[in-house]
Amino acid sequence: MSEEGRDADRTADPEPMTLSMPAVPPRARPGAGSSDNARPSAGADSTGGAGGTNSGAASAAIDREDVRRLEAQLIGGPRTLKRREAAAEAGVSLLSARKLWRAMGFPNLDDDAVFFTEQDREALTTVIELVRDEQLTEEAAISIMRSIGQMTDRMVVWQIEALVEEMVVQRGIPDAEARKALVAALPALIEPLEKTLVYAWKRQMNSAVQRLALRAEAGLASHDGSASDDNPLPLARAVGFADLVSYTSLSRQMNEKTLAHMVQRFEHKCAEIISVGGGRLVKTIGDEVLFNAETPEAGAEISLALAKAFTEDDLLPAARVSLVWGRVLSRLGDIYGPTVNLASRLTSLAEPGTVLTDASTAAALRHNDRFVLIPHQPRNVRGFGEIHPVTLARGTGPGLILD
Repeated sequence: MSEEGRDADRTADPEPMTLSMPAVPPRARPGAGSSDNARPSAGADSTGGAGGTNSGAASAAIDREDVRRLEAQLIGGPRTLKRREAAAEAGVSLLSARKLWRAMGFPNLDDDAVFFTEQDREALTTVIELVRDEQLTEEAAISIMRSIGQMTDRMVVWQIEALVEEMVVQRGIPDAEARKALVAALPALIEPLEKTLVYAWKRQMNSAVQRLALRAEAGLASHDGSASDDNPLPLARAVGFADLVSYTSLSRQMNEKTLAHMVQRFEHKCAEIISVGGGRLVKTIGDEVLFNAETPEAGAEISLALAKAFTEDDLLPAARVSLVWGRVLSRLGDIYGPTVNLASRLTSLAEPGTVLTDASTAAALRHNDRFVLIPHQPRNVRGFGEIHPVTLARGTGPGLILD
């Protein structure tokens, strides 16, 4: 029977999760001598962990004992639970557990795959209890778990590649040898990386709380504590794009290492400038970065700094930059709405090394002598009709100062 068919069999699985995630009576676990408690056989872990198999010379070159020790450190001990056992011990249906596991990015598993540890069960129980205590709805819990899964996946890939690249450069060894060496070196790095991750998360959460407080105070002041803002796009933001010029043609002329270095340099510069300017880097898409800021002035400073930085960088092409002040919808770490779409369209109209904005954003900046605004002839923009583009340039003051 297929996995979906097995989950649909209500005689074998408890009732599906509701908004309150009802408790399910725990099932007795097999005895210590049962084969169900054995370590997973080869192929049980499709993610390539200790129970998985990898063919080829690269697999043979890696010390499997190093991998097993590292796995035990990372996932909290040996794998002893099948998926139904992990769900039952957390007191929730398998269907409920699978929703959370899929949100985290876990692979599909067979009923006989021994994949989970006590640490997995504890994590599942923690999330479920938040729903049962009505601190989160089921939908919110799944969304939060998806955010954790997606962000940490990208973060881990980034960190692994950074460490491998460092070994290749510093030790002068081939990529494959660096990856083998990293497996042996990682155990000493896990704890400090974990501490840094928790520290950074708390700092970011604190910054978000401060922004929430400021917005709430501003909202109460503007509405005299009574009226509410019913705009379907609730957040007023400065939205900007920076797009490297001629990236596609340049990338065809570069080898893999040079291209990776260029992209990394571009992302690092963008992240630094946006951070110093008090903005938020929403995402990078190859040769393009999307950012937002709390005020039109902050967005303008970031935009000008980005255009200036890439114009002056001898190793990177110039960038086209756009900025639009308007309302957006924030979902799953991304932002949406006509403001984002207009900023994207303006990027393609901007000249290399310049910042282009629209008339409405220009009006918000008009009385600030830090900025010079140069209007252009109206342009027809797909999806928006006729707009009045305006070039944003530096006025008085030094702009953003980078260390």
